[in-house]
Amino acid sequence: MSHLSQELQASGIARVIVFLKQEGAAEGPAKLRHLFSSSELSQASALGSGSTRKGKAHSPMTFYPHLGILYGTADRHGVALLRAQKHLVAGLCGAPPLSIIRPTHVAAATLKTKVTWGLQELGAPDLWDKGYTGKGVLVGHLDTGVDGKHPALKKAIAEFAEFDMLGREVTPTPKPHDTDEHGTHTAATIAGRAVGGKAVGMAPGAMLASAIVIEGGDVVARVLGGMDWAVGKGVKILSMSLGFRGWWQDFLPLTKLLRARNVLPIFAVGNEGPGTSRSPGNYWQACSIGAADRGREIAGFSSSQRFKRTKDPVVPDIVAPGVDIVSAKPGGGYQTMDGTSMATPHVAGLAALLWEAKPLATVNQIERAIFRSCRRGPNMDLERGNRGIPNGPRALTLLKNS
Repeated sequence: MSHLSQELQASGIARVIVFLKQEGAAEGPAKLRHLFSSSELSQASALGSGSTRKGKAHSPMTFYPHLGILYGTADRHGVALLRAQKHLVAGLCGAPPLSIIRPTHVAAATLKTKVTWGLQELGAPDLWDKGYTGKGVLVGHLDTGVDGKHPALKKAIAEFAEFDMLGREVTPTPKPHDTDEHGTHTAATIAGRAVGGKAVGMAPGAMLASAIVIEGGDVVARVLGGMDWAVGKGVKILSMSLGFRGWWQDFLPLTKLLRARNVLPIFAVGNEGPGTSRSPGNYWQACSIGAADRGREIAGFSSSQRFKRTKDPVVPDIVAPGVDIVSAKPGGGYQTMDGTSMATPHVAGLAALLWEAKPLATVNQIERAIFRSCRRGPNMDLERGNRGIPNGPRALTLLKNS
């Protein structure tokens, strides 16, 4: 059963994502708006009760033009009518609640080496020596935000946005800030600049389009808002350390849509251990990331699962450094965290390095080079680590020869 069917069965209303056909994108929002309905039972109604923006009440439907989708609340009748609009609608799905994938361990830390062990493991310094730093590549970072004053990040942020509890972009645009500490850590792992000759960032020349989309409120609306905004900014990569536990098919069309826009969706697979995984990270169309430690062994918390499907049955797709990862801390300084959320930005940074090397590469070419560069550690089981850990220089060679 899909999440949409479950919601309709339980309460008679559901949050629904509608994917418009390309030829219906222009007229779809106006022609389909009346099929969505406000409900006092909906989260949006509760969050928006008594609130307005620029004199307008919150709408039961939102249009995301860069994604070509609608999101809102509909009852059974509305869902049936939406499905019937085949000249405008390519498909629809439900919207399971997303949540951040929290680190399993957080502690104060100092930078003791010129590069962190994770950067060394993936061969980032070797790519820097070849002149690749991610320059010219914009990476989408959907998280809790980013501390724009941190010395490792103040020159790394090209675009910033915050989406409120109803998924509306906050205006005027606030200065880059972190509502937690998770976002600053993951952002610096992607594109942090060296400070005092010491580096935590995989792609120190890449730029970030960072948005606050989590936690709290209508997280699906916030994440969709962030995705739409990031795609509109022209990102090549979306790094997302978020998901919902278990397998739900509902977000599969959205993952396919991102790839069709030539955006590589990189998701953490989860921190609930073997036999578990999170969607959308467990879709074969997503690039899903598990966590390994310094000994090239799978972290005990790293999720992994085998599915009954022919295409890519094991998740995660690959693993990356995710234990004792030192990165930036809001307010200055550094801290260490453990989690697949820490592994994910390592791969996003690697993708940025590769895209600089081959700017016209497709999503499939970048992903294939990363996957084919992987090797499992001596004690790494396929069921837990799948392809293993990527190697940056090897991936570069494979990409250039593709």
